[in-house]
Amino acid sequence: MPYNTVGKRNLRRLIEQKAEERPHKTFIFFEEADQLARTYSYLQFDQMVNRTANALIELGVRKGDKVNLHLTNSPEFMFLWFATAKIGAVMMPTNPLSPPDELAYPLAHSESVVSVTQPDLLPNIEAVRARCPSLRSVLLARSDDAPEGAAPFDSLVAAQSDELRGADLEPLDEAAIMYTSGTTSLPKGVLATHANYVFLGEVLAKNMRMGPDDRHLVTLPLFHANAQYYSVMSSLTVGGSAALMPRFSASRFMKQAIRYECTITSLFAAPMRMILAQPRDPRERQNSFRLVIFAQNVTEAQLAEWEERFGASLMQIYGMTETMGQPLTNPVDYTRRNMTIGMPTLPYECKVVDPDGEEVPEGEAGELLVRGTPGWTIMKGYFKDAEATARTIRNGWLWTGDVVEVDPDGYFRFVDRAKDMIKRAGENVAAGEVEAVIKKHPKVADAAVIGVPDEMRDESIKAFVILKDGERATEREIIEYCAARLSKFRVPEFVETRGEFPRTSVGKIQKHILRREELAAENAEDGEKA
Repeated sequence: MPYNTVGKRNLRRLIEQKAEERPHKTFIFFEEADQLARTYSYLQFDQMVNRTANALIELGVRKGDKVNLHLTNSPEFMFLWFATAKIGAVMMPTNPLSPPDELAYPLAHSESVVSVTQPDLLPNIEAVRARCPSLRSVLLARSDDAPEGAAPFDSLVAAQSDELRGADLEPLDEAAIMYTSGTTSLPKGVLATHANYVFLGEVLAKNMRMGPDDRHLVTLPLFHANAQYYSVMSSLTVGGSAALMPRFSASRFMKQAIRYECTITSLFAAPMRMILAQPRDPRERQNSFRLVIFAQNVTEAQLAEWEERFGASLMQIYGMTETMGQPLTNPVDYTRRNMTIGMPTLPYECKVVDPDGEEVPEGEAGELLVRGTPGWTIMKGYFKDAEATARTIRNGWLWTGDVVEVDPDGYFRFVDRAKDMIKRAGENVAAGEVEAVIKKHPKVADAAVIGVPDEMRDESIKAFVILKDGERATEREIIEYCAARLSKFRVPEFVETRGEFPRTSVGKIQKHILRREELAAENAEDGEKA
């Protein structure tokens, strides 16, 4: 078989090699609520992973079984991620903010046999358990007591051995399923292999020129690909360390960076704007950041303010859960143009095409395609969705759905996002998911959802609704209905009732007209204020 940079490595070999090579080097700092950090050396971390793996084996988890992690950022999440990998099981993380109606689909669709959660999140797991026929066990972490129907994770792990029997693992074995919002009403499960994780760790570490002395500040949620790919895997690959925070806090971000002497971090545009909105503190400049990678829309003024205020060098990148690594990034050792998403990185190739797949001329907008090998350099595919996989990966090219253009110097500029996708504070929100909920309201006949500009959060969510004949509903009523059924970041901020929607000749709602009307209304309002 042909080999690439992954070789024969898998996640088990990777973590065990680091534990053997640098047993006493600190790998993870975890900040508790009282600001005291728990620390784990590479050896201690590997031992906890082995105990966790033995606990899963005792529960009957076998190679290929899916294990749901419904947890906030914590050492337990990390132990479970690598424990599932070590025994050939498959991690399936879910958003801890998901209400029952959102949580039920990935749990059932993934066929998860075990769910590990925490006390404040247990009610939602219990609420969907009857809808998940494969779910055999629920483990409760961070608690000495577990109610009927759940088992205590901590005591189960504590009773296990540090030694773990061998497992038959290959690079192309699946290691994770990560559900990501699409343009339809149901999310798709991205299959990531052991080879994918090893590959992206190597590529990202080299893109950022990381070494053993680097320390990543991890504030983004671990259920997200960003924190897994860009922060944890790059740190592990080079034998560096990571300071893991329970959650993002704009007011504490720079204090945490200074406290843990972090050299690198990954952010979205919305958290960056929230950090910039904090009162200035002369101690901010004491941070040790040499590089801050970021994605999404930041203005030139915000870029300049960030570097002036914090002295922390910025680098805009582009990546998706499906691409694994960053196929586009501003270079470390060449001119950075951070209003662009950079240039192609090794070993990716990128091109820009029209709807027929023909390359467009330089400077013309088209869809971004990324060349890769499924299971190695790009995702293996979508779980139980061969049709969606075939639409997305064609002849070795991954169709991203994102519109870009290339300037005369070869830098790519992001033009528009995938159809019907809304970016809200770093989260992808599929308009179809929100529409599907609104349409279930007993007074609603039809609904259309779009993103509208938001200075702080990239976009806000606006819903247009057509009510059934004779019905009346207030904006607050629709919003509260959504709030009871959707994660907070998916709930519309605005609702407008209409008598009809602009449609094509076949009845399809013309959302571009709704967006254009919203932009015109906003410009008119700004003109009146001026």
